[in-house]
Amino acid sequence: MGISMKFSFGGAFGRSGKTFADLENLYASKCAEAAAWLRETPAAEEGHGWLALPEQDLTSVKQAGEWLKGFDSIIHVGIGGSALGNLMLNQAMFGDYFNEGDRRPKFYLADNPDPIKTQDIWDHAKGGSVALVGVSKSGATAETMSQFLWFRDRIVESGGSARDNILVITDPAKGIFRAFAKDTGCRVLDLPPSVGGRYSVLCPAGLADSYALGVDIDALLAGARAMRQYIFASRDMRSNPACAAAALNCFHGSDGRPMSVVMPYASRMAYFAEWYAQLWAESLGKEGKGTTPVRAVGAIDQHSQVQLYTEGPDDKLFTIIQVRDHGAEVSVPSVSGETLAPLSYMNGAEIGSMLGLEAMSTAAALMKSGHPVIWIEMAKLDETNLGALIFFYEYMTAMTGRIMGINPFDQPGVEQGKKYTYGLMGRAGFDKDAQEASEWFAKIDSDSAKIGE
Repeated sequence: MGISMKFSFGGAFGRSGKTFADLENLYASKCAEAAAWLRETPAAEEGHGWLALPEQDLTSVKQAGEWLKGFDSIIHVGIGGSALGNLMLNQAMFGDYFNEGDRRPKFYLADNPDPIKTQDIWDHAKGGSVALVGVSKSGATAETMSQFLWFRDRIVESGGSARDNILVITDPAKGIFRAFAKDTGCRVLDLPPSVGGRYSVLCPAGLADSYALGVDIDALLAGARAMRQYIFASRDMRSNPACAAAALNCFHGSDGRPMSVVMPYASRMAYFAEWYAQLWAESLGKEGKGTTPVRAVGAIDQHSQVQLYTEGPDDKLFTIIQVRDHGAEVSVPSVSGETLAPLSYMNGAEIGSMLGLEAMSTAAALMKSGHPVIWIEMAKLDETNLGALIFFYEYMTAMTGRIMGINPFDQPGVEQGKKYTYGLMGRAGFDKDAQEASEWFAKIDSDSAKIGE
């Protein structure tokens, strides 16, 4: 089955009074330049490698995935782009309770270096066979490597070894993980050098253990290819939804709406919103530019955020993502008796259809309040449509950055924080960073109120 998706922009201007013709006058030439830049820049160029991922050879990924299928548990260690994509794929395809059944392998993701979470993961995985998957281009990311080393020791103590139990996904030529693989003979997959972490979900970092769990990665890439083909073939803003969405984000960002809310109406897309937030924030938040991503999930956040969204400040662009077919049908049974009679209007209602009506209601309420709304509708949440949506957001984000005049593929602010962490942990060569971080924190801590010991 091919992709089935609709993008609607009729409510995307809010109370600004602008029209699509105005948007074309403002951004058509910039969108065309950004589209040419993305289409014509070689994939080997720094940051551009994700554009070629839909065409990649999956042989080595599937071989690693078949190996991973033989374990009782997979512990995936990574952070940021080396983690959120995996969480997003697995939740979207399997839901929140995958590990509670009898299926194997179980999947645990060690992202945050929180000692309680780290120990909890091992307590759940120990006793069976465990594969450790470490993802880092450099093999130097402190959050990832601290946990990798801890889990490696637990596995060795349990009778395992690097050769038999560990897969690293890393730079093809250099870095600590590459050296570790050569030294130990553990399994290794390459991270394409020109693919940044937040754009890496469709490379081995996101696909290997997803394949082991049962994600149809061929269909995932087929959806991404179909979306890429459509976007590349659509040269004008009206026929290219990625160009339109990028221009709208730029317009609203400059028109006093510095926040971008993405609100999928599907519980299985909660991590999609998380993945989007990193992609958007890390790609666009630099040089004083960018808009702040806000994660929301419908209908949950109708009861926690929509009051602010409808009657609060006009400082947000909203994107509602609706899924028409949720798969399993759950219908409300007929009610009887006087006390439940007021609920009879729901007799026979299918809950998935009700969720769709709630999405429509939220979008309509936002528009009535004068707020801008983009509507995205997917026929169903399957691998093909998810792959298409992933590629759409990656492309739209990169295009938005190009229109803004910034590099959407670097992250200088993140690198500064990494240097401070290396310095404070005593890594050689980062003494100056340690001193600088300590001085800045001393200023933060200089005016404080202390309660208790």
